Amino acid sequence: MVGGVIDFGHVGLQVRDLDRSLAYYRDVLGLRVVERGVRSDRYLADITGYPGVELDIAVLETPTGVLVELLEYTNVVGEPVDTATHNPGTGHVCFQVEDVDAIYHSALDAGHGAVSPPVTPTSGRWTGGRSVYLIDPDGIRVELVQRGPSPDSLGG
Repeated sequence: MVGGVIDFGHVGLQVRDLDRSLAYYRDVLGLRVVERGVRSDRYLADITGYPGVELDIAVLETPTGVLVELLEYTNVVGEPVDTATHNPGTGHVCFQVEDVDAIYHSALDAGHGAVSPPVTPTSGRWTGGRSVYLIDPDGIRVELVQRGPSPDSLGG
């Protein structure tokens, strides 16, 4: 296909308070901050559709190089949306982790929520592993997944 997708760029999440969200994604989930700054470039007004927009932006990175962009619109009034995953137009972000249960407990200890305690998937590619939906400070669902035992280790 001419002009088709060649790679994944980043996931962008709009947040109410960038410092609060940075504490979550950096300190609870362990992502690395690679960029932070306030920007009001003309093209940002054009692409977002908000004349004179000012964005406080942080870009974080996973160990494999996937980028997560957190954006706080500092001079545009925003209203929280119902982020329940069954609502059309909402989404979630998913990270593969080494230990779902450890991060789940860290999130709870830091005062954050989860939809439920971690579960063990019984079908699909995460069968036998662990999975949980955490809830970030803005209500965004953050799925964590952990691979199960390999078929070789199960004697199969």
